Amino acid sequence: MKLRRKLFTAFFIIILVPVVLTAVFLIGTAILQADVLRTRYGIDIRHLGASGRSLILYVLIAMVVILVITALILSFWLYRSINSPLLSLTRATKSIRDGNLDFELKGEGDVEEILELFESFEQMRIRLKHANEAQLEFDRQNRELISNISHDLRTPLTAVQGYCEGIMDGVADTPEKMERYIRTIFNKTNDMNILLNELSFYSRITTNRMPYAFDKVDVRSFYDDAAEEIRDDLNSKNISFIFENEVPEGTCVIADAEQLTRVLHNLINNSVKYMDKEDKMITLTVTLLSDEVQTFVTDNGKGIAAKDLANVFERFYRTDSSRHSEAGGSGIGLSIVKKIVEDHGGRVWASSKEGEGTTMAYALRRYESFS
Repeated sequence: MKLRRKLFTAFFIIILVPVVLTAVFLIGTAILQADVLRTRYGIDIRHLGASGRSLILYVLIAMVVILVITALILSFWLYRSINSPLLSLTRATKSIRDGNLDFELKGEGDVEEILELFESFEQMRIRLKHANEAQLEFDRQNRELISNISHDLRTPLTAVQGYCEGIMDGVADTPEKMERYIRTIFNKTNDMNILLNELSFYSRITTNRMPYAFDKVDVRSFYDDAAEEIRDDLNSKNISFIFENEVPEGTCVIADAEQLTRVLHNLINNSVKYMDKEDKMITLTVTLLSDEVQTFVTDNGKGIAAKDLANVFERFYRTDSSRHSEAGGSGIGLSIVKKIVEDHGGRVWASSKEGEGTTMAYALRRYESFS
């Protein structure tokens, strides 16, 4: 039943019930009063004449008119105070149904409950809009990821196919060529395997299916060991490595050592990808500032433009949008860094100067024993 019909029904109930009750009351009173006047004072109202009866009739009519007008005013006031906000809410819900969330719903009237309803509805619209924008951004990033992965897989696959055809066609006609072809095939398939493992890991960590093994980690010994491994790897690539561990002995953090190692390797590999100097150099610095253990990975690569710096840790974001970089990459390495560090209760940031180099940093809270 529509609101208007309900109000009309209520209106007639408001009118009829009092009128009927009043009429019954007045008729009963009149009968009783007539008997009292006749027996006590000898006055018979039947002999009052036309004027007396008219007066009583006018009183009855006046009471009915007053009731009708009061009910009309009350019904109209209620209708206006409820119907107008309902129409606004109806238009708003139709807009949302049609996918339009770019509007603002302002409260109408002076009914507190309706104003609260408008406020709740507006908050819901804002949340829906943000969720819709996030979903659109997620879809865009997924499309970009598919494009990136397709590119990154196509390049080694093409190389593998070419070298396999060379072997089948007898181009690798010497043991040296055969070994070079096979080693190239192995390296390319290994690159694809690393990429697929990275994607699998990213899927698990973003859906919170990563079982962290948190434990107390001695910062100094952890970074000393990690630096040795990093030094050997970078030296094999003709990249100078400088390590500075300024953390006092006994400093600890609560962390998953394996995932912390992954963070370091992702940052180092990211620096290696974008080296453009003849004398390549990477510096790893670990310091203790107040209650934070801060780690800095600095390179002398080509740097990052200021417009891209704020987005480097976002998932699938690539500063090299043209994809002319030989390094390629799916654009999820730094987002993995951010996710792991934030899951450890830490924070990440970056600074860079184009043509000079980039510094990637993260901070973890120092563990303090209260025993």
